[in-house]
Amino acid sequence: MPYISVECGSLTDLQKEMLIQKLTEASSEIMSIPKEFFSITIKELPDKCFGIGGKTIDKIKAEYHKK
Repeated sequence: MPYISVECGSLTDLQKEMLIQKLTEASSEIMSIPKEFFSITIKELPDKCFGIGGKTIDKIKAEYHKK
């Protein structure tokens, strides 16, 4: 049974559903394994606890939305 784990920032419930659906579909097609065999977990990290390039994700998102 394939197991897929995703670690990311905060997601909405809809984003989680879509991510699980699309990861399952793509992986099933690529690996030729039925969708029912896949397990997927999403581990969310608060945006203040995840950083890139010396900035926390919440600050990066705030800067991005100002543009």
